[in-house]
Amino acid sequence: MDKVSDIKITADKERRNYMLNKLHYEMIKLYNGDAKRIQHFCKVHSYAKLIAQMENVDDKCLFIIETAALTHDIGIHTCEEKYGECGGKLQEKEGPAIAAGLLDRFGFDSEVSERVQYLIGHHHTYNNIDGIDYQILVEADFLVNICDDNLTKDASI
Repeated sequence: MDKVSDIKITADKERRNYMLNKLHYEMIKLYNGDAKRIQHFCKVHSYAKLIAQMENVDDKCLFIIETAALTHDIGIHTCEEKYGECGGKLQEKEGPAIAAGLLDRFGFDSEVSERVQYLIGHHHTYNNIDGIDYQILVEADFLVNICDDNLTKDASI
């Protein structure tokens, strides 16, 4: 690679990191003091990023995974308000539209936003996992839920 290409790659990574940091901060504000759920998505994000990097996914895939990990439960409060509960299928139903508005507001491109919306809309559906981004999001969410919900070994398998 030449110097110009190296500079562009560095600038792209810096822009993605800036966007993820803005999104992370906005998600903390959106959860409005709900410490348990803030910690949940922060931990899912951390595991998802680690798994993705260890799997050597490309930068675009990593960006999608990190974005989805931060926003995967974005519909949880809406579900509680609308339905009085926040089961996984309801989160899958309500979350994508909320995420779409937020991602658009922060300038995420449509291809990334559409994939993230798909992942949010399926992260509690464990058949037909169609990509490494989906697999990693499910695994990271499971890892955190096993600990947070004190699941037994048998329940987690």
